[in-house]
Amino acid sequence: MENFFNKYNNDFLKEKINQKVSVIANNSHQYASAETLKQIFSLIDLTSLNTEDNCNNISDMCNKVNNFKAKYPDMPNVAALCIYPSMVKCVKENLSEANINIAAVGAGFPSSQTFLEVKIAEVKQAVAMGANEIDIVISVGELLKGNYEFVFDEIKQIKEAIGDKHLKVILESGALISHENIWKASILAIEAGADFIKTSTGKQQPAATLDAVYVMTKVIKDYYNRTGKKIGIKPAGGISLPEDALGYYAVVKENLGEEWTNNEYFRIGASRLANNLLSEIYDDEIKHF
Repeated sequence: MENFFNKYNNDFLKEKINQKVSVIANNSHQYASAETLKQIFSLIDLTSLNTEDNCNNISDMCNKVNNFKAKYPDMPNVAALCIYPSMVKCVKENLSEANINIAAVGAGFPSSQTFLEVKIAEVKQAVAMGANEIDIVISVGELLKGNYEFVFDEIKQIKEAIGDKHLKVILESGALISHENIWKASILAIEAGADFIKTSTGKQQPAATLDAVYVMTKVIKDYYNRTGKKIGIKPAGGISLPEDALGYYAVVKENLGEEWTNNEYFRIGASRLANNLLSEIYDDEIKHF
């Protein structure tokens, strides 16, 4: 595994990352236009991951997405609906709006504390039911123990199980303690076949942070410079206000470039952000979702 890490530059870890991030966040107001807020809206993975979820409330979410363009014709729609595997069939049957991805969390989400065979069976069934994106969590305990080969092999086998469907690997960055661990987790996920790396489940605090995304984008850019392949980035967990979203947008844009600021390579996992963006754009309180 050290061979993987040795291919990546980690000099930036010696810098005061929080200070660099603060400067970017403080200057993110330069992007605060209606057009940028609309662009950020198009990055949203509209999320419902609640214990009480059932097909009634998930189909209601689908209908709100289906009807969105009729009500707000000058807005883009969200990028995806993110739900539990058991709700994939419900989304598949009720989502009529084209070009909206179906993202299922899986593989023992949110703790990843189950058997690899169970993880593989779960993600394969989610794909069979209609999911075209799978969000999984790395085995955080194994990573913290230094069992990097275990973490790598598990992600690799899950990616092989879902084939050409997009795999988003959640680092649970708030549990990783250090910037170096976030850096290592990002590398392991990318080298094992992740199409996206994602900060958090939203089930543990701290969730998404600008520091974590800063580190993750550094790894993504390093990988791109060596291979020419773009890996996506998804901050998720606790991002509810437009000004928060602008901070993440600024970090991604400034570290990765304009070509990453579309929903092919940039997502934001959120449930409350959608209404807050709409309210900001239209200067009126909106509760569509």
